[in-house]
Amino acid sequence: MQQTASMLSKPANSEALYHQIGLLLADVPNLTDFDENWRLADSTIQWLSKATALVRKAAPLGTLYAARIETAVQNLVATYDPESKAKEIVLVLNQVLAILDLELPPSTKGAFVSAGQAFDAFSAVARILEDARRKVLIVDPYMDASVVLDFGGLVSEGVHLCLLGDEAASKPSLKPAADRWIAQYGAARPLSVRLAPQRSLHDRLIIVDDATAWILTQSLKDFAKRAHATVQRADHELTQMKVAAFSTLWDTGTVLTTNA
Repeated sequence: MQQTASMLSKPANSEALYHQIGLLLADVPNLTDFDENWRLADSTIQWLSKATALVRKAAPLGTLYAARIETAVQNLVATYDPESKAKEIVLVLNQVLAILDLELPPSTKGAFVSAGQAFDAFSAVARILEDARRKVLIVDPYMDASVVLDFGGLVSEGVHLCLLGDEAASKPSLKPAADRWIAQYGAARPLSVRLAPQRSLHDRLIIVDDATAWILTQSLKDFAKRAHATVQRADHELTQMKVAAFSTLWDTGTVLTTNA
């Protein structure tokens, strides 16, 4: 059956639902992490409850999407194959998000990228970076050389590219790539790389000119390679919170290399 926007109701606030579902997808817990009594953590149960409620709000209970996610959640524990049910839950959320994406104006939405669509993934990030006029902050715990090599050239000359990784999770390839970038471009393309204390970063996002925040559901090095991914614009209130929080982490981070 082909799934189209007409299968959903017209939610009172598609943009709010879009942001809420996108945030859920940016922080998917381990849905198969059961304890010895075959129980999920309370935080995981809360996440599942919110996911079900949001899909039900976007698609009435009698529609395919609401029925699918409710069945998958109910069967998550009562099955010998919880991994398939976990994948179904995430798939339904991604499908509803993609449909809501069609209803939003370009200025408020992000991009849904199907797994394996390398060019679409590149284009989604490119559209964000090309808008920067002063500064780009990319936050990714698993930062590696690909962020510099694949995306650095998309930032206009004179725009300060700031990369914030995690002390424990960032890859060894990051510093050599950044150092070679600085050696070649100098002040024409300012680049700074800092590391936050280990395990202090949980988000993957891009902040443009301290004014717009985009949330990524996967690290850039793996973006949409093996699973569906989303780039989602945060609303104004969330953007302000992200800018404040990550400005502090940036100011207190360990400098790995810089030419700015």
